[in-house]
Amino acid sequence: MNRDKIIVTGGAGLIGSHLCRRLLAEGNQVICIDNFATSRPDLILDLLGNPAFELIRRDVTIPYFMRASQIYHLASAASPPTYQNFPTETIRTAVLGTIHMLELARQSGAAMLLASSGSVYGNATVSTVSEDYWGNVNPVGVRSCNEEGKRAAEAACVAYRLQYHTDTRIARIFNTYGPGVDIRDGRAIPNFIYNALRGEDIVIYGNGMQTRCFCYVDDMVDGLIRLMNTRSRDRNEPVNLGSDREIAVRSLAEEVIRLTGSRSRIVNLTPDKPVRRHRTPDLRRAHAMLGWEATTPITEGLSHTIEYFTRAMQDDPRRVRQASWVEMD
Repeated sequence: MNRDKIIVTGGAGLIGSHLCRRLLAEGNQVICIDNFATSRPDLILDLLGNPAFELIRRDVTIPYFMRASQIYHLASAASPPTYQNFPTETIRTAVLGTIHMLELARQSGAAMLLASSGSVYGNATVSTVSEDYWGNVNPVGVRSCNEEGKRAAEAACVAYRLQYHTDTRIARIFNTYGPGVDIRDGRAIPNFIYNALRGEDIVIYGNGMQTRCFCYVDDMVDGLIRLMNTRSRDRNEPVNLGSDREIAVRSLAEEVIRLTGSRSRIVNLTPDKPVRRHRTPDLRRAHAMLGWEATTPITEGLSHTIEYFTRAMQDDPRRVRQASWVEMD
């Protein structure tokens, strides 16, 4: 049986592990490259016995070569607490790691999809961000390692496409959640679920009327695969992937409490900086080019994520630890 050989860097992360599983189910041979700096081996343990799956423990900042038909480059420290604690590793992965994967793609004739981020838009001055918005990024701020790192990674993709005609795709990923998300991610959903399951206060900054959009991981994986395989003439342009369905942060906390049956209280704290009221991706390009949208209702996605956290905390309560929610994305 002829199988496509597909490389997934960061394949033991939230999105990467679900992507590996989906690609295997579709009959592909999958090579997962991960150094486990920000991911966990347990997310791919069930794949290790599959003869079509290979795990390579390696840092993408070290050059590596193998033949492949496609490369999904997901290796990244996406969690705000992580990339702010390890800024040099974050920017090295974003820049050097991306260049090394692009070189691999060039040499092997593979198509490469870069998992970029909505963080390239920075502190956007518009509430709905389209791919044509150039962003509002502080190049010397605490988030610059991630924001400027992703922007440089996108620039590298453009450079390789223009000079070497490498087939590159750029996915600007917005808030994604689901089974496998790490409590140390530092954002709302994992922190709210963790605190609710422990019956602890759920902290909200401001009045909680600010809205956010959350995309379930299965929908995100579908969007990535569609982008990789589209033959659209615009396929090399950046594409926003995420949900555009807004939910107030307080409503999200209330739904988590309802679904967990928790007695947690919602506590409002005064933020130490202005709270962004809206952050919504413009998904018209994804709709037109890919025929894609996030379809999983937030209640359904939260239920699956709560089930995962319940099992994880029962199996090894030390594996997850409380983290403060960071007002991010």
